[in-house]
Amino acid sequence: MDDVRRSHVCPFTVDVHFCSSPSLRSGLVVAASDLGNQTVPRMTTSTNMAPVRNALVLLTLLACSLSVHAQGVGRKNLPNFDNRPYHFGFMLSANRSDFNFAMADSLADDVRGISNLPQAGFNMHLMASYTLNRHMRLRFEPGLSFQDRALNYRFAGQADVVRRTEAVNLDIPLLLKYRTDRLDNFAAYVLFGVKYMRDFQSQENVNQQLQSDNILRLQSGNFAADLGAGVDLFLPFFKLSIQAKTEQGLLNVLIPDDSNYANPLEFLRSRSFVLSFCFEG
Repeated sequence: MDDVRRSHVCPFTVDVHFCSSPSLRSGLVVAASDLGNQTVPRMTTSTNMAPVRNALVLLTLLACSLSVHAQGVGRKNLPNFDNRPYHFGFMLSANRSDFNFAMADSLADDVRGISNLPQAGFNMHLMASYTLNRHMRLRFEPGLSFQDRALNYRFAGQADVVRRTEAVNLDIPLLLKYRTDRLDNFAAYVLFGVKYMRDFQSQENVNQQLQSDNILRLQSGNFAADLGAGVDLFLPFFKLSIQAKTEQGLLNVLIPDDSNYANPLEFLRSRSFVLSFCFEG
């Protein structure tokens, strides 16, 4: 009689059958040998989808491996975690930022085009969470974000010009988190909300007349809409959350100062993709 053992990996259940019959085992060996001799057709994937695919695979493997560690052997970590209304922690993030922009209707004859050059940065935030009900949490995540952005200007008859903007933002977000029921030591969630950002490094008050070359001036204050998703992993001593989030600026931060780099633009709005690791107790 076959012995059936059940193992749990992440939230999925896998049935593994151990065959005690010699005839069944020999049949499986022959079938596996025949399968190995078959030619498996190759699948082609668009090259521009490779980074997205690789990121999803990496996140899935990381979440599954941490979930296996969190589950242990039939043990539920932090069983009373959700019974407390308040939770506190901190968050470390990597961001990739650029602009959402539109070209002006009338361009100078020497302007051939403008393109984004996304830049990498990082965030550091504190976190406070309040439980509203079984599935909803209110989250307050004040902190600092270091974001760089760049635009590449193409002019006729001369080399391209890159204009970079560096921002050190004070972020004040207020988010709603909707979480599924806890499955052993695993749960998934989505979150959305708005935040206010204040750039301490803004050059909005710089006098262009005193500059040897024009700069791209942006307003220091901005609002953004946040939308993301993630997973909660309950470890023995704390909860680890891995989340991905998009941040879309709501205000036009461009300062129209009649410079060579502001005139070709109709508007500029900030945009970021953020990957975060949240440690909560």
